[in-house]
Amino acid sequence: MDFSAKLDEAIARLHEEGRYRTFIDIERQKGQFPHAIWRRPDGTEQPVTVWCGNDYLGMGQHPVVLEAMHEALDSTGAGSGGTRNISGTTVYHKRLEAELADLHGKEAALLFTSAYIANDATLSTLPKLFPGLIIYSDELNHASMIEGVRRNGGAKRIFKHNDLDHLRELLAADDPDAPKLIAFESVYSMDGDFAPIEAICDLADEFGALTYIDEVHAVGMYGPRGAGVAERDRLMHRIDIINGTLAKAFGVMGGYIAATAKMCDAIRSYAPGFIFTTSLPPAVAAGAAASVAHLKTDQALRDLHQTQAKTLKLRLKGLGLPLIDHGSHIVPVIVGDPVHTKKLSDMLLDGYGIYVQPINFPTVPRGTERLRFTPSPVHGPQEIDQLVHAMDALWSHCALNRSELSA
Repeated sequence: MDFSAKLDEAIARLHEEGRYRTFIDIERQKGQFPHAIWRRPDGTEQPVTVWCGNDYLGMGQHPVVLEAMHEALDSTGAGSGGTRNISGTTVYHKRLEAELADLHGKEAALLFTSAYIANDATLSTLPKLFPGLIIYSDELNHASMIEGVRRNGGAKRIFKHNDLDHLRELLAADDPDAPKLIAFESVYSMDGDFAPIEAICDLADEFGALTYIDEVHAVGMYGPRGAGVAERDRLMHRIDIINGTLAKAFGVMGGYIAATAKMCDAIRSYAPGFIFTTSLPPAVAAGAAASVAHLKTDQALRDLHQTQAKTLKLRLKGLGLPLIDHGSHIVPVIVGDPVHTKKLSDMLLDGYGIYVQPINFPTVPRGTERLRFTPSPVHGPQEIDQLVHAMDALWSHCALNRSELSA
């Protein structure tokens, strides 16, 4: 086989479909977020405004976080020194896990290098702990959850997105004595819709199932202390395992689960994705702990974030753009074609200094390609005006249809 030719064919297909992903060289500037510098391929530089970052609250630039990271770096150096069971556990890791357990009102938390690994490692390990486990997974769950469920070797059932009747039907069809777990997200990041958490918990109680929620796009932003949608809805006590990230609203890096001490101990002891992975650098753990602690008390920042998201959605709806609005902080504008989506992204960047990456298949279904905007508390009136005017001009220039009424 001509392996090189096969690689050429695979990459060419992506180009032909308009789905080839281009990495843009962006340099964030401390204290200036969402403003950054774009280094063009020709070596020149251009100021840009970042509109697609997951540092939802700008905590990656917050003085409290930076101070904690500098202090830990000066005290301990760069790396952690190994896996958690060899030499990679420090006071910073323990402090962060205590902050996370307290945040979610759980007995314990377990830190991973990313929320992807936390999902994959936990969901692929659970059948080892509960032989015969059946996992019921929402069809729009994140790739990390899908991978964890796929790899675990146990039984799985996929229920239609947020469809309680279908979930009930699947639960009722299985052996009543079989161990069960329902896995779902609180906020689905592509459409920005919420799961019916209370109703899912009711079904879990009825059928004796565990509950596993991914709060990745909600921690830091929802609830009185930023613990997520389950906290906002006063349902955390009904969730058995909570997955979250430290790389989005908390502005640093890493992922975790929060659960009973016994559950965390079992995952810690059996999950290869935890056992054989070098732990996060102490400076990263220190910054994350500082961010979690700070956001427990900064409701004003959360309120401002929601206000900016509502303002942007209202302005884009006024233009008649096909916007999906489920009341979350996610602002998806549907373009519906991968080539047009990439073209819009390129024109926004090159002509207006607005950086937003196109979202194409397989991240979203074909025909729903989109630009996904993530406003933050520091996207002010000037940045919003610039974006709205650019979208108005380019939508007309590209002769795209405008909706009479946004979703």
